[in-house]
Amino acid sequence: MIFPTAQVMEVAAFGLRRRTLLKPERSHFTPYHEPVLLAQTLALLAPAPGKLFVDGTLGGGGHTEAFLQAGAQVIGIDQDPQALAFAGERLAAFGEQFVPVRANFEEVARVLDDLGIAGIDGALLDIGVSSWQLDTPERGFSFQENGPLDMRMNPDAPLSAADLVNTAPEGELIRIFREYGEETAARRIAQQIVHDREIRPLETTYDLVHSVEKVHPRRGRTHPATKVFQALRIAVNRELEVLNAALAAFAARLNPGGRFGVITFHSLEDRIVKTFFKARSVEWLDRPEWPAPRRNPEFQFRLLTPKPAIASEEEQSRNPRSRSAKLRVVEKSYGQ
Repeated sequence: MIFPTAQVMEVAAFGLRRRTLLKPERSHFTPYHEPVLLAQTLALLAPAPGKLFVDGTLGGGGHTEAFLQAGAQVIGIDQDPQALAFAGERLAAFGEQFVPVRANFEEVARVLDDLGIAGIDGALLDIGVSSWQLDTPERGFSFQENGPLDMRMNPDAPLSAADLVNTAPEGELIRIFREYGEETAARRIAQQIVHDREIRPLETTYDLVHSVEKVHPRRGRTHPATKVFQALRIAVNRELEVLNAALAAFAARLNPGGRFGVITFHSLEDRIVKTFFKARSVEWLDRPEWPAPRRNPEFQFRLLTPKPAIASEEEQSRNPRSRSAKLRVVEKSYGQ
């Protein structure tokens, strides 16, 4: 792995041979917010001494810290170097019990291969943008404060939100807003953006907000740009495509009895996770035209959450981000 602006350190991880990993430089940004659904995550994933976990969305390290405190060894993956820097400092006391790696979580197979690891006992994905990223205007994720129209979770990625809104054809913007934002005014908003960018490029979050507000004047509690910002963020970071690839990659690396949890925050992500888990949790398939049931060739899980775990009223009051969070968990079946 190659980390930009990093110092090399030697790490002996999980009893494997010593190898060179890279430690991000120290960070000086605002601490991350508390992890959502922490109690439910711990109860369902059951981290414990002797277990190897992968936190595919390390963020500020809140979930990982709880896994480490329970005695598990953890590989923390994140594509954001600032997240790695913060979590590296926060979790430094755990030493070789914790290994941070800069990567997209869809690359988990390569990450594990690089570490010489064949299987894992648990994994977690906390999908979407982090609270810190939303609260940092310089990252361009939020319509609440002005900043560059960026939205890249990996700051080295080639395409920013500004690139997209200023160069994508009108039809592509309509598709993005409809498909990823479920925005009913997608066509009119796309037309307005194309009109405005011909006058001057949309370079800041407020530039985009003003374009949206020309179509959707602000009324009520929900900001009119909410769905547009969500859609652009998903498109810029290929979030749904990455999620689909990652689900299969993580499932393939689970040891028998290993548990895999995914926390989502909107219906598009949750639908993908629900469908993937359900399709692989049914052992026998039966159709009217078949003479007898047939074994499901995709069967590999026991579904631990027939209904997703959600935040308690107390957590929702304390942490508003948890209000839309859903946790789904499966266990790898033995013999799979």
